[in-house]
Amino acid sequence: MPPVIVKRRTRGCARRVPPLGSYRQPAPRTTPAARRCPIATVASSGNSTAQALQFAESYVTEDLVLRTARSLAREVGVDAVTPGAGAALRLLAAAGNARAVVEIGTGTGVSGVWLLRGMRPDGVLTTIDVEVEHQRIARRIFVEAGFASGRTRIITGRALDVLPRLADGVYDLVFVDAEATGFTACVDAALRLLRPGGVLALNGTLAGGRIGDPAARDVETVTVRETIKAIRESEHWIPALLPVGHGLLAAVKC
Repeated sequence: MPPVIVKRRTRGCARRVPPLGSYRQPAPRTTPAARRCPIATVASSGNSTAQALQFAESYVTEDLVLRTARSLAREVGVDAVTPGAGAALRLLAAAGNARAVVEIGTGTGVSGVWLLRGMRPDGVLTTIDVEVEHQRIARRIFVEAGFASGRTRIITGRALDVLPRLADGVYDLVFVDAEATGFTACVDAALRLLRPGGVLALNGTLAGGRIGDPAARDVETVTVRETIKAIRESEHWIPALLPVGHGLLAAVKC
């Protein structure tokens, strides 16, 4: 914000009176608060919006463990959560004092590390994935991040096969990082698994930036639209759509 220059009237000087007919209505003053309004600033141009979102993504930095997990994810073709989304997951886990968390989509452990760092010291992360090799990498990453083996329960298998075996109403947070085609089933399972006040976090809810384009009618985009609309209109959830990473829908179970 530029410095505010205050003009002082010189003592002893007579006030100059403009000639008749020359008076003009003064322009409205712009207050310092209005000049620094972030919404007005960000909305002024698309470039500013992109810069602001980039700044938000890099606001919380990742350490060597997370950078290593992210690099390994790229090597094996896994699209890991962005740093901004990871920071949001850590925040949700910490705000809820999460002790029991379910993660659908282990990957190479990027989101798992973020979640564990927000959970209680005695919390346990149950993470599910069909890829054994990815989970092998994640297991190593969890150890390198300083978490004891008892802090994680790594289950290999299809989420829809594993979730029915988990207990009802005892989990504080369920994070879904899966294909959009499985969103509906995962949301239904989360409603059963979560305690009242527990949080559902659904990744990828901006559908690659197509969510607001009415012309986008591909299966993935339509599925995401229908899922987030159902959550918004449901009496069981209090949702918010966060524009971090690929879009993170967070919803509290009523």
